[in-house]
Amino acid sequence: MAVAAVGWGAQQFAPLLLVYRAELGVGAATVQAVFAVYVVGLVPGLLFGGPVSDRWGRRPVALAALAASGAASALLLAGGHGVGWLFAGRLVAGFASGAGFSAGAAWVRELSAGSVGGTERGPRRATVAMTAGFGLGPLAAGVLAQWAPAPTVLPYLPHLALTLAALPLVLRTPETSAGGTGGLRIAGVTSRRFRTVVVPLAPWVFGVVAVGIAYLPGLVAHRLGGFVLLFCTFVTLIAAAAGISVVPLARRVARGGTGQLLAVAMGLAIAGLLVAAAAAATTDPLLVVASVVVLGAAYGCCQVCGLAEVQRMARPGQLAGLTAAYQAISYIGFAAALPLAAVDHAVAPPVLLLGLAALAALTLAGTSRAVRTSTVPEPTLDSK
Repeated sequence: MAVAAVGWGAQQFAPLLLVYRAELGVGAATVQAVFAVYVVGLVPGLLFGGPVSDRWGRRPVALAALAASGAASALLLAGGHGVGWLFAGRLVAGFASGAGFSAGAAWVRELSAGSVGGTERGPRRATVAMTAGFGLGPLAAGVLAQWAPAPTVLPYLPHLALTLAALPLVLRTPETSAGGTGGLRIAGVTSRRFRTVVVPLAPWVFGVVAVGIAYLPGLVAHRLGGFVLLFCTFVTLIAAAAGISVVPLARRVARGGTGQLLAVAMGLAIAGLLVAAAAAATTDPLLVVASVVVLGAAYGCCQVCGLAEVQRMARPGQLAGLTAAYQAISYIGFAAALPLAAVDHAVAPPVLLLGLAALAALTLAGTSRAVRTSTVPEPTLDSK
């Protein structure tokens, strides 16, 4: 619930992008910058939260992340009065997500490790928890912004209530990290497997999501009339739903090895970007929906693949730190919509999206070769 609450706070802003453009009179690039500044806070949050929770425990970091997530919503409540509040709120939300996801994902996987099939279930449960928050947050925010009064205030209240409800549950959850005496350096990030498989894969996890929920709706906004906000909410929800729905399939494919799941994940990313290019060329909202479904499925497969790789590589006492490093790279993809929006007046959006599809194909080729030529340690979580 705590991981879902942090995910809710991370994504509740997404369907409100066009609301703030109208309320504050700012341009598309400014709103995309507010969306992307989340990453500026998230990366230090990940790099702080992972090693700190490995050394001093999961619970303190999870509690701090929940508190910061609530504070971010409080700042965003004032966003209707000026864009500066939005930048501040998104920055704090990023830090909260970084700390919460690194410690929380490791905590979920360690709690799962004692059950039958826990090594496989851990990444699935962590992915579902994060993605549930990613989907429900925008849904609640979008519905309230569309039909409730104060569209820049009320959408944030459910997240504040959820955060308060999660706090006592975190306090009662068993601690799984015995702590350590080492420093805060993240071990494992220099290994060949991490550099050649995890690092190239990671930005696509949230890069495909950003293209689907933050960039594509703006290309068809003129076709939607008064339903723009509902459309933004809908595509965010279906991206999360597709990401969750594909997890059982990703788990089965993963049993055949990382190479198989990697091929499926990046193949879906390529397919989704090709459909996105067609949607951009025709400005057809239905093609945007189709693209978002495929891109959401790509997100789910990429996330399971990345988390499973990290779990196999991590030694005792290193799981949250290595997870944090992976997630820090993966969340860079959240900024994908910013350069697209900045240059699409000079380069046609379909051309940009076809270029992304080509880059995804190159990533698939490179990582597939790296999987075949490198080894990964046996899983160590069940022995902790």
